Amino acid sequence: MNATENGRYFETEKISKLMLKFSIPCVLSLLVSALYNIVDQIFIGNSELSALGNAATGVVFPAFIISQAFAWCFGDGCAAYLNICQGRGDADSAHKAIGTGILATLASSILLIAVFFPFKTQLLLLLGASDNNIAMAEEYFSIILMFFPAYMLSNMMNSVIRADGSPAWSMTSIISGAAVNIILDPTFIFGFHWGMKGAALATVVGQCVSFVVSLSYFFRTKTFRFTVKSFIPDFKAFSGALKLGLSSFITQITIVIISALCNITLSKYGAASHYGADIPIAIIGIESKVFTVVINLVVGIVLGCQPIVGYNVGAGNYDRVKRLYKSILACAIIIGLSSTLLFELAPRSVAGIFGQPTNIPNPGDYWIFAEKTFRIFLMFVTFTCVIKMNSIFFQAAGKPVQAVVSSLIRDILCFVPLVLILPRAFGVYGILYAAPIADFIAMITATVLIVKYMKSLKEQ
Repeated sequence: MNATENGRYFETEKISKLMLKFSIPCVLSLLVSALYNIVDQIFIGNSELSALGNAATGVVFPAFIISQAFAWCFGDGCAAYLNICQGRGDADSAHKAIGTGILATLASSILLIAVFFPFKTQLLLLLGASDNNIAMAEEYFSIILMFFPAYMLSNMMNSVIRADGSPAWSMTSIISGAAVNIILDPTFIFGFHWGMKGAALATVVGQCVSFVVSLSYFFRTKTFRFTVKSFIPDFKAFSGALKLGLSSFITQITIVIISALCNITLSKYGAASHYGADIPIAIIGIESKVFTVVINLVVGIVLGCQPIVGYNVGAGNYDRVKRLYKSILACAIIIGLSSTLLFELAPRSVAGIFGQPTNIPNPGDYWIFAEKTFRIFLMFVTFTCVIKMNSIFFQAAGKPVQAVVSSLIRDILCFVPLVLILPRAFGVYGILYAAPIADFIAMITATVLIVKYMKSLKEQ
């Protein structure tokens, strides 16, 4: 399917059919991507590493997100730019922006290694590592870090692959890597008794497989072709993509800030409570992985629809854009409400997937804090789903300012101050209540932004 045929398809095909074709592979891709960290935690939690091992991977998690921030910024930006260029009939700018984005991703991965590796101990301590888990965290992080280039390039390329009309290829890339990871995790952890090193090695081998599959796609793209000029940095073309990807970068960096801040405050106020420092950090690490699964369901749907949104905005088909938004919103609400029921009714069952706590002094406290975390921290997860969906929708529609504001309101302007203030009055539980309060305030802002945008479409 060439660019012209692809565009007509986005303009005329039934919206429900388009959503099924593009969103399902994207949802599956992101869910499987989330398995990279979740599978590690499940196998670690059920091994002799137990809760302390899970706490160690939770401490490393923000570093993963930093790498994703750069990869998704360049990838999502180039993807949105590609689709808008298709709608405008501008074929030349897209391949130059994508080529420059690949070079920028590679350069940023090398830079992160150069910065992180010499200071990995200090970084992990800053992210909330304790005396009990720092050695495990260092062992895991040292291996993961050296494979950042393959991991980041794979993430960046998959965004472009989806935007090029090949979500199934992106899904194949991620699933193949995850399958390798799932096979190697028990082999390395239980079979070879490699512990944290085994979990890390299983993860990076899977990431390398995903990278190879993603790279092979660029020899058979649909709507653009690489030339030598594609890899001569073109900052004029890339700046358009970078603006659209900025909200992805900010979203990921805010996750880093939140994860680090939660780990630090949980360690401080947890140590002052009867739970101790390690139980809250271990539980919030599990919550983060489960939360990622929920959000990836929503993100997968809206990212899958990104090519459709971008093309129709570029072509001026605003009624179609509004109908598409309503369909995406309905899916986000259903996912959010279903997740809320699960977390409120069966929090211990969800946490129990990640193993039994065997190397901490008070296992009973572990389960009590797990129940409170899922029931309180994720109380308004439906709002979180809608807020995240709006941010990506604005990005796809070529509205970087609204996308950035949507990303910042909940996490930086609301959650960060609350997580610093509330624990002073309510101790470790104050950290849990910060999330639903932030969700409620940010939901009001998100509603105002989207209503204003939809009204502006009526005037065009």
